[in-house]
Amino acid sequence: MLNEAGVGAEAAPMDEKGTASASGKPAFRHRFPAGVLPLVEVATLAVAIVVPFAFAERTDLVTLATNVLILSLLAISFDLCWGLSGIMSFGQALFFGVAGYAIALVGRDLEFSDLWGTLPLAALVGLILSALFAAFLLLGRKPPTVIFVALGTLTGSYAAERLVSGWQYVGAGNGLSSVKLLKIGDYEFVEGTAFYCLALGILLLVYGGARFLKRSQLGLVLAGMRQNEERLAFFGYRVQLFKALVFSLAGAVAGLGGALYSYHQGFIGPGNMGPGLSTAAVIYCLFGGSGTIIGPIIGTAAVEVLSYVLADIDAIKRFWPVILGAVLLIVVMFQPKGILGLFVSERERIGSYGVRRKDRN
Repeated sequence: MLNEAGVGAEAAPMDEKGTASASGKPAFRHRFPAGVLPLVEVATLAVAIVVPFAFAERTDLVTLATNVLILSLLAISFDLCWGLSGIMSFGQALFFGVAGYAIALVGRDLEFSDLWGTLPLAALVGLILSALFAAFLLLGRKPPTVIFVALGTLTGSYAAERLVSGWQYVGAGNGLSSVKLLKIGDYEFVEGTAFYCLALGILLLVYGGARFLKRSQLGLVLAGMRQNEERLAFFGYRVQLFKALVFSLAGAVAGLGGALYSYHQGFIGPGNMGPGLSTAAVIYCLFGGSGTIIGPIIGTAAVEVLSYVLADIDAIKRFWPVILGAVLLIVVMFQPKGILGLFVSERERIGSYGVRRKDRN
């Protein structure tokens, strides 16, 4: 039934835009080799494993790589919303920042920073806060529009940033600094290889979970919902409930990233929950390729490394953000499927479900 909506291995032939081609065969089959995405995943994992050994003498680059891993969690949380479910959230940094503040306050006021307690707490904070937003934005009497959800999440992110900017208990505009170090038993994680390995391990767990979700029956429903929400609703699926579920899970992922960021930087401030970082999450995802899970990680790495390189060139130090913005604008305008869209077919980006015809025969 869902395949009739254009989802899955047995869907009606489509061209790059998802419509039937004149020849009756999907145009992308002739342009892209199959099985590119797993190769990209393996190559990305290999690079991630090699980085701490290759840059063992460059602490600044290991720190940059750790930031990329942590911000990738934020990018994946946005991809779960937009790439998999069609929810345009411009406020993912809200869940990221609030969870970061929560563990910073727990460390300051309760003298507690054990990994087994604080990271699940951060994920729970992100989950509950995003569930409250989902109840307000997605579970109303009438199905919300994309614009309504985008503006609603953006407003929440902006309001939270302004609130903490004037709240002395959380450091007001200066934020909370000297965040207590994350620890396991007596071992404390500081910037460097150990924290990098921790962040990589957590990112792999989140990535595996998101990948499983995408390829599950729930992922099939989400793919159909993203392509034709009205048809899914006609078939009897409670579309808004599925959206609220995925939105809440994405909030938990963002909260986990916020806690790691707070521990790694030793600081959390109003800007870490505002529209600026929320927009950065959108850029990471669109630049790498939404709907692929691995694309947002590549996009995060590309943007952060490009920012680091451009900021270090004396000749353009004053206006490198303009150059970076122009590059991102060109990519988004002329390659809306992101970098991965150059190598990966539309079908592979969406995912295939069920039993292929050749297997059945």
